[in-house]
Amino acid sequence: MPDHATSTDSAVQAQLDRLWSLSPGADILGLERITALLDRLGNPHHRLPPVIHVAGTNGKGSTCAFLRSAIEASGLTAHVYTSPHLVRFNERIRLAGTLITDDALATLLAEVLDHAADLTASFFEVTTAAAFLAFSRTPADVCIIEVGLGGRLDATNVVPAPIVTGIAQLGIDHQSFLGETLGEIAGEKAGIAKSGVPLVTMRYPAPIATRVAAVARTVGAKPAPAGDDWHFTVESDRLIYTDANGTIETPLPRMAGPHQPENLALAIALLRHQSTLAIPADAYRIAAETTHWPARMQRLHPGPLLDQLPAGSQLWLDGGHNPAAAQAIAAALDTIAHPAVGRSEVHLVLGMLANKDPVGLLTPFARLATTLHAVPVPNHEHHAPAALAAVAHDLGIAAHTSADIAGALRDITTIADPAEPPIVLILGSLYLAGEALSANLEAPD
Repeated sequence: MPDHATSTDSAVQAQLDRLWSLSPGADILGLERITALLDRLGNPHHRLPPVIHVAGTNGKGSTCAFLRSAIEASGLTAHVYTSPHLVRFNERIRLAGTLITDDALATLLAEVLDHAADLTASFFEVTTAAAFLAFSRTPADVCIIEVGLGGRLDATNVVPAPIVTGIAQLGIDHQSFLGETLGEIAGEKAGIAKSGVPLVTMRYPAPIATRVAAVARTVGAKPAPAGDDWHFTVESDRLIYTDANGTIETPLPRMAGPHQPENLALAIALLRHQSTLAIPADAYRIAAETTHWPARMQRLHPGPLLDQLPAGSQLWLDGGHNPAAAQAIAAALDTIAHPAVGRSEVHLVLGMLANKDPVGLLTPFARLATTLHAVPVPNHEHHAPAALAAVAHDLGIAAHTSADIAGALRDITTIADPAEPPIVLILGSLYLAGEALSANLEAPD
């Protein structure tokens, strides 16, 4: 589905309007258009600082955040390219540690669009070209580049020689682009592998690991899977990482969720399987303690949304939208809502894009959720709230519909047990997460 973006800066908005008028308005995989566009721009992707390239179904954004924290804790600077944005388009492009300014963004988009008129380049392709152009002109020690969709045919896969590549958690998502089976999806994501470059991965079931390794070896890459080339364990309050070069111990990540130690371990493995950047052991401890990534089990601060709920309530946000993400989010929510003593009511606020699987997402929450309030996802094709409520009802969750997030929170206030402040989780779409952050005045910086 296409991205949507607006800006409060008139110069940026003018370029976004141009982009929408030129773009085909849909996701289109393939490297022909991005290659032609970059060639017209002087091939900036050949002049980037050293690149770390990260793919995956879930966890790649968190992994990139851990990478950035460890790199900056080492006294180095990093460009970062991620997607989608949550509140501001600028979130996609971070230059040497700082979000790109409106002035710089407007100028870059104008330059790229001046060269893109007859290419029918997609929204993501134009954005990728703008990021690479910015990265080629601004000094930094490294680029962290997150794959947009898949890997093999993703616009970011024009980078010729990254210093290391990685794949985070794999799951079923984007089947219309990547294939119906996990093996097909894994093969597409492994397409970021490059000759002579380590491909660092999580530990996957044997058939999936075999598929990833086969793709890597076809191009002469060096597979480095967890469980073989590197290992990690979680013991009490520590993560213990081990590879051929020794052991690293860190605190458990600050970010909530039992899945985050795995993402931290992958980031450590990526940095320890390259030889360009010098990362001291203490940098990994700092990354564990300081890294945050918006809309990934993020507890919202006091603001207009949280103020809708009774005093003492907890309001959480996650943009997870597929079954694999749901398993991790539900496990994190279970820990939050069911401490050693006592139990809290859990209320879900859910909005989902029309191409996502609501049954797969909601099933892990069936035993946790007290209620569900289904809402639309503004400006996107989405499941009708009544249809989402019907799915929840069939799973045994008391279901309601609301016009928006704020209305759902007001309804929850009337339903919740007055003696026990509720725990509320907003989930189902990163676009909905962006709406929540904007409404609660917590735009990422």
